[in-house]
Amino acid sequence: MEKKQVVYDIMEVCLLAGKIMLQSGAETYRVEDTMERIARAFGVREAHCYVTPTGIIFSIESTEPTKTKLVRITERTTDLQKVAMVNSVSRQITNKKISLDSAFIALKEIEQSSVTYSTKLQVLAAAIASGCFLIMFNGSWIDFLPAVITGGVGLTSVMYFHRVVPIKFISEFIGSIIIGMLSNFFIYLGLGVELDKIIIGSVMPLVPGLLLTNAVRDLMAGHLVSGISKGAEALLTSFAIGSGIAVVLSFL
Repeated sequence: MEKKQVVYDIMEVCLLAGKIMLQSGAETYRVEDTMERIARAFGVREAHCYVTPTGIIFSIESTEPTKTKLVRITERTTDLQKVAMVNSVSRQITNKKISLDSAFIALKEIEQSSVTYSTKLQVLAAAIASGCFLIMFNGSWIDFLPAVITGGVGLTSVMYFHRVVPIKFISEFIGSIIIGMLSNFFIYLGLGVELDKIIIGSVMPLVPGLLLTNAVRDLMAGHLVSGISKGAEALLTSFAIGSGIAVVLSFL
């Protein structure tokens, strides 16, 4: 019975590590590899792991019957700091520098920690990035400030509406409408020159770059289900942004 409990504890550690990584934006193959490495480091003969963007199925083969466990993933974000922290714990486990109980405690602390940047800092970074993207796309320095303001307001609106209606497509659609309207407002006041460059620079912080990258990497690694689903999610985000801007431009 005690040996069986140890197997379950190993499963809990592996699932917790995989859950944190998947919720933080890690690639599917990286999650599977990390979970299997942790299991082998604790002496597991053979572990089977199947990861999709919305769930993890994990089982361990041992001398006694072992139940397969499933973890459902509902919220996903981009937090590469947590991914790095889980990788650090995984390396400690592989090098036999940390026990099973200590690893579980460390992973729980990572899960409960809030290492993301503050909302104000994220908005500020998005605003500055919007202006820089405008210049990168051969925009005029006259449009730099309108792009900065529009990009910051756009990300703020996306964050706000996502809290009100927790549907990513709707929040991004409304946010892109606000970006289009505000960009046109700056042109109307004479504070901007090129409407297209302001809009392009302002929507860039909303573009799912990491999601597209992970989709391609998963497809290249042979994880077709995860790659296609992540690609579809990125496509929906792009469609939401494009639709919002199109709605504004259609009324001009």
